[in-house]
Amino acid sequence: MVAFQSLLTGLVVASAALVQALPSSAPADTSLNLHLLSSRQTANPSPGCGKNPFSSGVRTVNVNGRNRQYTIRVPGSYNPNRSYKLIFAFHWVGGSMNDISSGGSDRELWSYYGMQRMAAESAILVAPQGISNGWANSGGEDIAFVDAMIRDIEGALCVNQRQRFSLGFSYGGSMTFSVACSRAKEFRGVAVLGGGQLSGCSGGNDPVAYLGIHGVTDGTLNIGMGRAMRDRFVKNNGCQSTNAPEPARGNGGHIKTNFNGCRAEYPVTWIPFDGGHYPGAVDNGPESGARSWVPGEIWSFFTQQQLAN
Repeated sequence: MVAFQSLLTGLVVASAALVQALPSSAPADTSLNLHLLSSRQTANPSPGCGKNPFSSGVRTVNVNGRNRQYTIRVPGSYNPNRSYKLIFAFHWVGGSMNDISSGGSDRELWSYYGMQRMAAESAILVAPQGISNGWANSGGEDIAFVDAMIRDIEGALCVNQRQRFSLGFSYGGSMTFSVACSRAKEFRGVAVLGGGQLSGCSGGNDPVAYLGIHGVTDGTLNIGMGRAMRDRFVKNNGCQSTNAPEPARGNGGHIKTNFNGCRAEYPVTWIPFDGGHYPGAVDNGPESGARSWVPGEIWSFFTQQQLAN
């Protein structure tokens, strides 16, 4: 696994089968039945549904005259007639899209912060590359990059446009928070790992499903920053003020709180852990992407029934 703390020196995510599924006594308007069946499988379909897809790898998009790159992983069993989750995974300061897509020394167990392993070919995964390996989002240029990636991806691949998600650690968590603020209507949910408000928060008044994970002894981006970002969406999502306990130093564990009273489709979950500034938290042990409970919590949050529609 990449040694994250050493990098933090600055501010540190079926047509034939459908025909067979129709009863032999189908009415004359078979095309209507096919359309209805296909619509169920491609909920909220992107323009790329049914088209020949592009392959996994590095792609380039132009954003206001600047070429920007991202790495994408298309499921090996990709079906152009099925809509997939789209998950953006933003790297930390000094990190890169290659660090995210490769998973470092933990490889596929930690690639895309463990989402490759958890999704098991059910999601399209994206690792964007920040300018100078960061996410300053000057003048909104990184949010414009997100918009450009969505256009590029969804023009060629089949995405459920109600199932876009973002996550990231440190500066990548800050960028994910910026996405939550300015693109809440386009993204279904976010997971902010050890982040702070470093990439701006344009708008910031709309609800979005929000998961925050933060170390109580984080000396780089204090947990108070994590609480403040969480509380913005506690308010936006209409949640009640809820006691959200945090583990004591030396406890070695983590505590999960699901906030009460949130609007039905916009839950807020907070998971502080006894540890510092790193994403692969392990209870009573050194960090490890391969052994961390974090990927399971993120995937469980993204796939809960409240976020299904």
